[in-house]
Amino acid sequence: MAVFLLMHGGGMGGWTWKFMRDALESKGHTVFTPTFTGFGEREHLIGRDVGNAVHVTDIVNVLKYEDLSDVILVAHSYAGTVAPGVLAQAGDRVRRVIYLDAIVPHAGERIASMMGFASEEEAAGLDAMLDGGEGPIGSGVHEQQRAMAKDHPHMMDRNREKWLLDHLSDQPMRATSCVIPVGAESITHPVDYIAAEHTIMGMMHERAEKLGWTIHKHPGDHAFNVGDPEGLADMMLEIVA
Repeated sequence: MAVFLLMHGGGMGGWTWKFMRDALESKGHTVFTPTFTGFGEREHLIGRDVGNAVHVTDIVNVLKYEDLSDVILVAHSYAGTVAPGVLAQAGDRVRRVIYLDAIVPHAGERIASMMGFASEEEAAGLDAMLDGGEGPIGSGVHEQQRAMAKDHPHMMDRNREKWLLDHLSDQPMRATSCVIPVGAESITHPVDYIAAEHTIMGMMHERAEKLGWTIHKHPGDHAFNVGDPEGLADMMLEIVA
């Protein structure tokens, strides 16, 4: 049986894995679903100093204090920027990595400019403002996702989509504007990338392919961990078998 550590996407939290956790645990696997500082049930800890380094430490400490080894590290969406830093510090505890329609960062990039939310100059200026104790604490990603869902409903039951949208929380602005010091190009572990068909992550699929990662196609959308938890869990189990 495998040990999975599932890292959530932007605006989400450990709660987002509720259905996938059930699917994996029902087959005898062990699953950890930590929440990054400033998200979900830890939203009260959001602050201008909460960025990539803090979230890397969140996961490294789970690996350390839960005495985990031979772990399958799974990164959805935003968590793709956290995984390289975790592997750099605690890679000896990880067997392999699975990216779920996740961001594939290069060292020195910022999410804000990489994803086209702002220019590099604007993102750097915002980061400097946060350093000075000014500027927005949150990025408003939860409201952006809710607005997008009105025009492009998720590929899932409407009641489940409501559950997803109701649970969203803000994301620390620092996580969006800060430099990502460790890029995906540094990963030496085996990596599989599960690419959703309906997503804005097309550029990230191309990056994963250029890195030589094994690409798997899923017919769902970016929230497929909630929309198709059983199917996605089965794909992951085939990968690690």
